[in-house]
Amino acid sequence: MKTQTHTIKQKAIIPATPDEVYEAFTNSKIYSEFTGDQFKGVTKIGEKFTVYDISGKFLELEKGKRIVEEWVNSRWPNGLAPSKVELTFKEMPNGTEVTLIQSNLPMKIEEDYLLEGWTEYFWSRLKKYFNKK
Repeated sequence: MKTQTHTIKQKAIIPATPDEVYEAFTNSKIYSEFTGDQFKGVTKIGEKFTVYDISGKFLELEKGKRIVEEWVNSRWPNGLAPSKVELTFKEMPNGTEVTLIQSNLPMKIEEDYLLEGWTEYFWSRLKKYFNKK
């Protein structure tokens, strides 16, 4: 039986330029600093990484514009194809609007849990990181 999946979409304004936000997601030192967890991997298309309880691979990288990754989380059901994470960056007067689209998420993983996770572990920590600079 095929696992049912869903997609989430979220936006956040980060007080930094698109290039700075892109760098935060692709520079292992900065990523580790703002998340508080060790980012392990190489930021190149086709390369794998781990952070938190996520194992992923970079699919597309456009400096300052877009990052596409695939993820598998330890909470995912066995055998489920990776989820696809797309982050796009748009310059705004007060920083960068980051748009997240994460697809192929197992229905057993609640949407609220995922949206709260992105807010707590990424958006709020990025804002705090850039507000300190």
